[in-house]
Amino acid sequence: MTAMDASVSDRCQTLILAGGGHAHVAVLADWIRNGVPAIAAIFVTPSRHLRYSGMVPGWISGRYHRDLGTVDVAALAQRAGARLILGRVCAIDPEARQLTVEDGEQLGFDIVSLDTGGIGRAADILGADPRLRDVRPIDRFVDEIAALDNAPKRVAVIGGGAGGVELAFGFRNFRNGTSKPEVVLVAGESGLLAGFSTAVRRRAARALDRQNISLIEADAQIEGSALSAGSGNLEPCDLIVAALGSGAPAWPREGGLACDKAGFIEVDRYQRSVSHPHVLAVGDVAMRQDRFIAHSGVHAVFAGPVLARNLRAIIAGEVPDAVYRPRFNSLYLMSTGDGRAVASYGPLAAEGHWVMWLKDRIDRRWIGKYRKLARGAKHRSKALRPAFERHCD
Repeated sequence: MTAMDASVSDRCQTLILAGGGHAHVAVLADWIRNGVPAIAAIFVTPSRHLRYSGMVPGWISGRYHRDLGTVDVAALAQRAGARLILGRVCAIDPEARQLTVEDGEQLGFDIVSLDTGGIGRAADILGADPRLRDVRPIDRFVDEIAALDNAPKRVAVIGGGAGGVELAFGFRNFRNGTSKPEVVLVAGESGLLAGFSTAVRRRAARALDRQNISLIEADAQIEGSALSAGSGNLEPCDLIVAALGSGAPAWPREGGLACDKAGFIEVDRYQRSVSHPHVLAVGDVAMRQDRFIAHSGVHAVFAGPVLARNLRAIIAGEVPDAVYRPRFNSLYLMSTGDGRAVASYGPLAAEGHWVMWLKDRIDRRWIGKYRKLARGAKHRSKALRPAFERHCD
């Protein structure tokens, strides 16, 4: 081995966790509980807090305080011994192993994990309109709804998936104002809750009817400052909320990472880029190539501990072996905004106050364990000094 080879092999490796999504929160929690790996860690995120999107409809309907569904990821990073950089990733050069943040700062890495999420695509699909609010990014959406001077009288929610359904119920029971807004849910030509069982769709449809929420199963468009669906005009409308799923950011493909036709980073079963195995990606920015896994918070939550295990293996110079395998059926709990919720588990469906109790308990438990870690209430970090100081002396 030459002197140059020795200097390279002996130098401290740098790992960047880019993005403060559900999976990276689990990685930080793993480091707090089990000790930080021997690496210089950098955590890049646009916000000090992770907002759990599953509790946003409950905030809209007045069930939750605005900040209840948030985790102080900056505090988690500090306890995990990672250097915190507040900013949004805008470019990557996987060959040069360099990441660029929006303010122009360039960060070198040996390993990078991307959990930056997808992007909103409402304006591209529907057309531009000052009344249009995209649920992505979720922090901006919450800020925009919180800034409304008055409760909207008529709201159109575009998107028939679980997110759109919950938002329709949330706005129907809007926390502000003395009268409930009139709400129309435009589910698109694919229909209400496509991909869910017939029993779930029936229960959701009955709940919509019970609360006088109009359902339109046609595609929406905005032309000439007018919202329509199919051949029907939906005006007047005060607020248009788009829950149309994630779009892919442009920078992964522009940087040379292998991406699918939609622009999502192609990853293997271990969450490694198929073109650059020192790049890992998870959540809405990635797409598994060994099997289809839908972009969903449910999957992102369970993929987090798997990612943490694989990162430990890679840092140690070992081959990763952990694989996230979704259950045959996933449990979905959709709030109807009136104290009830609809449960979906494969072909099974249920509805009632007890389902909302279950959803509330699961959501609070998930958010609560990370909030406690951030406060240092239950666990004492083994990271007595920042990772840069410990591993790069």
